[in-house]
Amino acid sequence: MAVITKIKSKKMLEYSKKVLRKVSFDVSLFKKELSKAYQNLLEEEIEELMNWVSKNFGAQYVLQPIYIKN
Repeated sequence: MAVITKIKSKKMLEYSKKVLRKVSFDVSLFKKELSKAYQNLLEEEIEELMNWVSKNFGAQYVLQPIYIKN
């Protein structure tokens, strides 16, 4: 069961990156989609996504503080 969850989450990470690339023209829309991505990723993937965002788009696109998952 855990393996399936990790596979689904990895696919969600790649999907989130794809969506974020497409909405990067609008910072507020980008942050909205980034917030959604946090809800669907595992903790280690959130960190990977944050590093990817910083590297590809810069600090202005990173949400501070990071949205806490419930």
